[in-house]
Amino acid sequence: MKNTFVNLEQLKKITAQFPTPFYLYDEKGIRENVRRLKKAFAWNSGYREYFAVKATPNPTILRILQEEGCGVDCSSLTELMLSDAVGFHAHDIMFSSNDTPAEEFVLAKKLGGLINLDDFTHIDFLKLAAGIPETICCRYNPGGTFQISNAIMDNPGNAKYGFTREQLEAGFLKLRELGVKRFGLHAFLASNTTDDGYYPALAGILFRTAVDLYRKTGIGVSFINLSGGVGIPYRPEQKPADIAKIGEGVRRAYEEILVPAGLGDVAIFTELGRFILGPYGCLVTTAIHEKHIYKEYIGVDACAANLLRPAMYGAYHHITVMGKENAPCDHKYDIVGSLCENNDKFAIDRMLPEIDMGDLLVIHDAGAHGHAMGYNYNGRLRSAEVLLRKDGSAELIRRAETPADYFATLDFTGLFKPVGEKESKGNV
Repeated sequence: MKNTFVNLEQLKKITAQFPTPFYLYDEKGIRENVRRLKKAFAWNSGYREYFAVKATPNPTILRILQEEGCGVDCSSLTELMLSDAVGFHAHDIMFSSNDTPAEEFVLAKKLGGLINLDDFTHIDFLKLAAGIPETICCRYNPGGTFQISNAIMDNPGNAKYGFTREQLEAGFLKLRELGVKRFGLHAFLASNTTDDGYYPALAGILFRTAVDLYRKTGIGVSFINLSGGVGIPYRPEQKPADIAKIGEGVRRAYEEILVPAGLGDVAIFTELGRFILGPYGCLVTTAIHEKHIYKEYIGVDACAANLLRPAMYGAYHHITVMGKENAPCDHKYDIVGSLCENNDKFAIDRMLPEIDMGDLLVIHDAGAHGHAMGYNYNGRLRSAEVLLRKDGSAELIRRAETPADYFATLDFTGLFKPVGEKESKGNV
């Protein structure tokens, strides 16, 4: 069983203001979670969290994180623009992208952000597009498979990201010749793991790489970015990651590897979008149809255009039928949306309490990579986003899309003429 951060009485008041479907975020939970994260890494004087904007690109959410001392991790032009508008500047911004258009490097350089290069060839590309800054970071891909003990966590060798070890050394030397004075090292080797050993194992790889680079090139890194990958327990039976234990594991690796090599002043960065926001956002939807054929279906007013992960990945998201938290889960349902796609299902063969039309359903753990992955297939419109403030009030932080938004990028010139005029063959 998973608990919701909002009760039925609160939710009824909110839905009286804002019709479903909508995303709801918990300000109190977000702030408390960031503080837990910062406490876990307080042993490192240079520590900073760079929240991955792609996870939840909403300015109100970003301002909350800014107030809690976070920077931002951007990976596109519009994420840079959004972060700049919110008030993140210079080294508040980490720019980590791949296959990067020139104009994105130009803006990142203009804003003074920390540019994280994804490939050796990007050195010359950046030099030509925007010039080489004095501080820069390089993304490392060690190749092969990444495993902890006997468990394979992921396969970096098949990933499109990062420098090889040989390219990394050559890249550092070339960048130093081009005037770089301060270096960073970055890697992302596994996604959404709740294994407490992941970050310490990744840290060990990066710390040893930093020491080896220092000994071979004389270049000592100023910061090491452990990126993201620390996940959340989507399923009720999963054990959550223990961020205090994780921070302590990274500290031990730091003391064992970096300090004896004379690199004891390296700052540690993280980019934990899912860990920070995931559990503190949910998709609220209403049961509007029931269907009894070969299976039992409950149709809701949300669809995969609002939350793509179950359709795209087969991802599990827990569902609570509000007001029936303690009722027996003795009905088997597929919970579906209205898209003309058979994979538009939030749950398949899920045991839930009996659902009546009008019941409010909360789809858990949608605070990261939820609304952000929305799309407009079938002409479906993205939902609103609502913030549950610490005082219990609800604030609309993104309105729902309207048909006017959907048609806004289309040019209808010539398609519709006043009655009586000859029809035109204008283009859309």
